Amino acid sequence: MQQIPSWWQTSTIYQIYPRSFQDSNGDGIGDLRGIINRLDYFRWLGIDTLWLSPVYPSPMADFGYDIANYSDIDPTFGTLADMDDLIREAHQCDLKILLDFVPNHTSDEHDWFKESRSNRTNAKRDWYIWRDPAPNGGPPNNWLAHFGGNAWAFDEQTGQYYLHLFHEKQPDLNWRNPEVQQAMYDVLRFWLKRGIDGFRVDVIWLLIKDGQLRDNPLNPDWKEGDFPMDRLVSVYSHDQPEVHEIIREMRTLLDSFGERVLIGEIYLPVPRLMQYYGENLDEAHLPFNFQFIGLAEWNAQMIRTCVDAYETALPAGAWPNWVLGNHDNARVVSRAGKELARVAQMLLLTLRGTPTCYYGDELGMQDGIIPLEMIHDPRGRDNPADSRDPERTPMQWDATPNAGFSPAHVQPWLPVSNDYKTMNVAVQREDKHSMLTLTRSLLTLRKSMASLHQGSYRSLDAVSSTCFAYIREHAGERTLIVLNFSANEQTISLSDLAHGQILLSTQLDREGKINLSHFTLRGFEGCLIALPNA
Repeated sequence: MQQIPSWWQTSTIYQIYPRSFQDSNGDGIGDLRGIINRLDYFRWLGIDTLWLSPVYPSPMADFGYDIANYSDIDPTFGTLADMDDLIREAHQCDLKILLDFVPNHTSDEHDWFKESRSNRTNAKRDWYIWRDPAPNGGPPNNWLAHFGGNAWAFDEQTGQYYLHLFHEKQPDLNWRNPEVQQAMYDVLRFWLKRGIDGFRVDVIWLLIKDGQLRDNPLNPDWKEGDFPMDRLVSVYSHDQPEVHEIIREMRTLLDSFGERVLIGEIYLPVPRLMQYYGENLDEAHLPFNFQFIGLAEWNAQMIRTCVDAYETALPAGAWPNWVLGNHDNARVVSRAGKELARVAQMLLLTLRGTPTCYYGDELGMQDGIIPLEMIHDPRGRDNPADSRDPERTPMQWDATPNAGFSPAHVQPWLPVSNDYKTMNVAVQREDKHSMLTLTRSLLTLRKSMASLHQGSYRSLDAVSSTCFAYIREHAGERTLIVLNFSANEQTISLSDLAHGQILLSTQLDREGKINLSHFTLRGFEGCLIALPNA
């Protein structure tokens, strides 16, 4: 008997960066009420799961990833009642809501850390990672922070260093302490009881550090110009074996609330990423798969190799997932170009597994231009090239000033991209060839065709080296996807398949029956083709 898939297996996840989605109160910053006001957009588009980047109380040193209270809402975004309204109204629209859970570190303004740093004998001293200076003075080891510099900050009052793998104002919690574990599990319970459908867990693979805090070895391949932190190989500060027991406990907790989903943010090579499903598939439902974000080049052979290797590596019964963009990386249009971004969207929404879309990518939004004086991202203040602000610019709703994100007289927290008058939801909804129309069409087909939302995957040898072809199949329904990653017209021969029916082209201008023994794709075109039932 065919097992009925879980809701998160047939969903498309849409990441909202709340500061940049919709300002409802005219302060230039997006908020929860703004998201509520846009729920009809998701129903129209065909999205069914919303993931919100952090909205907890925060000093905003890292824009919400430095949390001062895990069980409330920052006034910037609204109130706890607003969150309750969002959960309720989203559920009424058959939408799921996922929250970002940030358990690796708190803000240095969290009450826990204030107590911890008050003196060495405080009951919460061991809730964070404190160490004496090295024998010759200076930090306890050579670990580096993701935001630059050493990962240790010296506290004058108590004469010890505390660990911060990110910003100095983000001290790392000590997850080897059972009291920390229970306090954080209580946070999960708090939100699950309020109706949250699951969590995306920030930097989940970093929670446990080496018990001896040994130095990380030098990276022999590092060279000037590479990311500074990569100067070391993070052998002892990342991906420790004991983290898997923590994740299993999180999963058990979520499972006790029914059908919830646990997603892990993990930047690791595929073989190590697979370990986060758990030996018995009892860890993360979806360890985020960021291969498309890290691609050095968008070409058919590289992508086929990437997809095939990932599918082969998946443990039996594990559910795949794909991510095309997020709040930490340049937008896909800025990485691959406008033409390839359409092909990439078809790829994302037709592969096996759960796709995650980043807000604005359904329009083809590109990275914004941020003047130096307007850089907010702490990672970009010392080195503007590392700023993540360009991919976080306000959502472009219409051609009115500020793109409908904020009232015309308000200065948004980040400048709206210059192309907003033509690149926006209102314009693209009326354009039958727009990226938004393509995305909506793909989501409609994905929902209606079992082969796409739960079918098997099999790649094909296409005649052209610049094309990637694969078949999705379920209960006899077969769908062929052929993607041309080059600017040149390509003719392919799939004579074993005889004929098919084009249901959708990325150029949104052709449908109908075709002969697959001699089939021509235009430059940067992808086609979704129904095959005769098996």
